[in-house]
Amino acid sequence: MATHGAPGGPTSSALYDAATDAFRRWRTGDEPALDDLVRMMSPVLWHVVRATGLDREAAEDVVQNTWLTLVRSADSVRDAQAITRWLCTAARREAWRVSKVSTRSRPVEDEVLDARMPVQSSPESEVVTSDEQAHLWRALSRLPERCQKLLRIVAWEPRPDYSSVADSLGMPIGSIGPTRRRCLDKLRLELGGLA
Repeated sequence: MATHGAPGGPTSSALYDAATDAFRRWRTGDEPALDDLVRMMSPVLWHVVRATGLDREAAEDVVQNTWLTLVRSADSVRDAQAITRWLCTAARREAWRVSKVSTRSRPVEDEVLDARMPVQSSPESEVVTSDEQAHLWRALSRLPERCQKLLRIVAWEPRPDYSSVADSLGMPIGSIGPTRRRCLDKLRLELGGLA
C-alpha cells in the first residue's frame, strides 16, 4: 500500500521507484542522477534521523555522512531496489552511533544536577518564605468570608469540583470563575500590588 510522503510529494511507492531509477542511472555514470537521489531522499533521511532524538545540527551531520558513506561504498549496494532501505538503515545506524557518543561525553548541566539533588533551602530563604506566607494569610483574612472560602478551595484543590464548590458556597457554577477573579483582584490590593 502506498502512503503519501511530504505534502505535494510522491507516494512511497513512487519515491521508491524514482530512487531506484536515480541510483541505477548514477551507478552507470550519470552523475546528475546522484543529485536527483539526494533531492528525493534527503527529506526522508532527515525524518529518520530526527526520530532518533538528535538535535538539528547533529541530524544535519548524520544525513551528510550518510551520503558520503553511499558515495564511498556504493558498490556494497548490490541491488538498486534496496537503495531506499540501505540509505535509511545507514542513516539510522549513524544516528544511533552519534547519539551514543554524545550521550557518553555530554557534560551534565547544573540544572539537571539540581533536579536530582534533595531540596534544601537556606535559613534566609526560609525566613523570607515564612514572612511572605504570613503577609499572604493576613491579607486573605481581610477579604470577605466568601472570598476567603473560595480562594482556600481553589488553592488547596488542584482541580476543584465546581458543582460541590457551588453547593458549599451557595452560588451558581457559572459565577465561580468570575467571582474567583474578583477575589484574587481584592487579594492583590490587600497585598499592596505585590501579588
